[in-house]
Amino acid sequence: MEDDSAFAKAQQEKIQCAVGFYNLENLFDTTNNPETLDDDFTPNGFKEWNSYKFNKKIAKLSTVISNIGKEDTKTSPSLLGVAEVENRSVLESLIATDNLKDEGYDIVHYDSPDERGIDVALLYKKADFKVTASEPITLYLEAEEGGRDYTRDILYVQGELLGNPVHILVNHWPSRRSGENETSQKRITAAQRNREVIDKLMNEDHKVKIIIMGDFNDGPHSESVKNNLVKTEFYNPMLYLGTRYEGSLNYRFEWFIFDQIIFSNNFVQLHENTLLYEKSDIYNDFFLTEYEGKFKGTPFRTYAGKRYLGGYSDHFPVYSILSKRPE
Repeated sequence: MEDDSAFAKAQQEKIQCAVGFYNLENLFDTTNNPETLDDDFTPNGFKEWNSYKFNKKIAKLSTVISNIGKEDTKTSPSLLGVAEVENRSVLESLIATDNLKDEGYDIVHYDSPDERGIDVALLYKKADFKVTASEPITLYLEAEEGGRDYTRDILYVQGELLGNPVHILVNHWPSRRSGENETSQKRITAAQRNREVIDKLMNEDHKVKIIIMGDFNDGPHSESVKNNLVKTEFYNPMLYLGTRYEGSLNYRFEWFIFDQIIFSNNFVQLHENTLLYEKSDIYNDFFLTEYEGKFKGTPFRTYAGKRYLGGYSDHFPVYSILSKRPE
């Protein structure tokens, strides 16, 4: 009975938090930036993007974010990496919505050289995470026709999550728009750039805790992720999430798990460790999906080409549950 009582007490004292990643599908403001290719997302552009549509989108996204991992933690995520955001301003509007304004979020964001003007960022709860350092990591790629291919930076953030030092890399790797095989080397290069940062951190401290997250535009079994990023020092729970019937996005009726959160092995090792990995999942509640028709069950997106659907995103968010156990 004493052992059972001690276990129950430890479970009660355990603090859980969610770490998530969400591709927000073109979260642009409505103002034209003459230095980027954002013209489609302006009132007179191809998408006829306006304040009504923007406000509707951030209200919908905030509903999603407020519920990621909530079934386990009873609250919104402590950390959320995001992709496809135009600038800090759109994120400030997002965390100021009714669903999120009382959650105590702050933002780590840097403008990147991406030609469309989309970036990655990290939203974090100030009560749970303290930022100690951050910087954008440049990803230099060669374009097929020569010259530089301007893409998203990798976001590096160092801080303390529930009092535990962690290092976070937020990614949005080059797309497959020109073909999977034709663009695979770009994603391998992105993986190798992450590894440069990781190897440096691990050489300085072999016990360092690292979280890699992002939209990799490649799955867990791809050469870029499995052979160039994860290697032996990391645990990728997303290997077990993607199936023929479920993923974080659906393209031409095929599911993919491009959105991933990967942990250094010490998150799953009990010895001398108070911040532990528990589980991962795709947040794909019914309200996030197409309700009917041939796309039933797939992400309810904002646009299909030029046609405005008024949905959330063309990706489902993914998340992991971590727990801090009594020391």
